[in-house]
Amino acid sequence: MAGQFKPIQVNPGGVEVEFAARGQGEEILLVHAGLFGAWFATMIVGLGTDLDQRLLPNILTLPVIIVALLYAVSGRNPLVGADLVPAIAGAILIPAVLYLPSIPFGAGAFGLGDVYLLAGMGLMVGGQRALGGVVVGLILAGVVLAALLAARRIGRRTYVPFGPFL
Repeated sequence: MAGQFKPIQVNPGGVEVEFAARGQGEEILLVHAGLFGAWFATMIVGLGTDLDQRLLPNILTLPVIIVALLYAVSGRNPLVGADLVPAIAGAILIPAVLYLPSIPFGAGAFGLGDVYLLAGMGLMVGGQRALGGVVVGLILAGVVLAALLAARRIGRRTYVPFGPFL
């Protein structure tokens, strides 16, 4: 059975991910689980920090970019695989498309923490998944903000962090 692909499905948070180990045993799965687990933990800490302090610290987001880039370039990231160019394009274009139009609105409209978070996400999950995640996040943010505005829990000028929706 060595050398054959053995698919293993996991369901983190409702998202089906299938890893294929090729005769390397369980150590490769432990590497994937460790990296994705660390990324998930970083996202949770970032969520809490952004909600509490209106900040996605560089100490959380920049290491993710470095590790995700190395993981993607190695070809071992099962969510990126051989699609390295779309992952890098997603890591650059998606944050740029969201950040550049926010510049005229001043500081706090869309922060660099959000940019770094999106860059790391693009490298970790690939360009197509990152784009899909951002679209879902934008829709979810719109629905939540509309409900909060309708309930008069927030005003038009109330600061709402975008990171938690990503």
